[in-house]
Amino acid sequence: MADRALRGMQIGAKSLESEDGVVFADRFIVRYLCPKGHEFEVTLSTEATAPPTWECRCGRSADLLGETEEDDDAKPAKPQRTHWDMLLERRSMAELDQVLAEQLAAYREGRLRPEGHYRKG
Repeated sequence: MADRALRGMQIGAKSLESEDGVVFADRFIVRYLCPKGHEFEVTLSTEATAPPTWECRCGRSADLLGETEEDDDAKPAKPQRTHWDMLLERRSMAELDQVLAEQLAAYREGRLRPEGHYRKG
């Protein structure tokens, strides 16, 4: 049995790989703070964008502290387009006035609703 024993390195103790010639990615550190007061750091690649929240060790959602370099390069947010804004892109005010007049006339004449649909009596 002694002749079948493993000899040489200890299993799992050392690696034969070295870090020679390995180029590590550029990194930066961001800090987070959770509502319970836990403050911690996370190391990210410079190609990554730091998320605004990160899960703390206590399970709560921690918020990003401070500004990162990525935030300075961010584009300004566009204002949200409303239904009215999109309508004005398709039609002019004169066209909208004409459509409104046609729809009001049809409503007053009773062509837009079957009799008794909106009112009883």
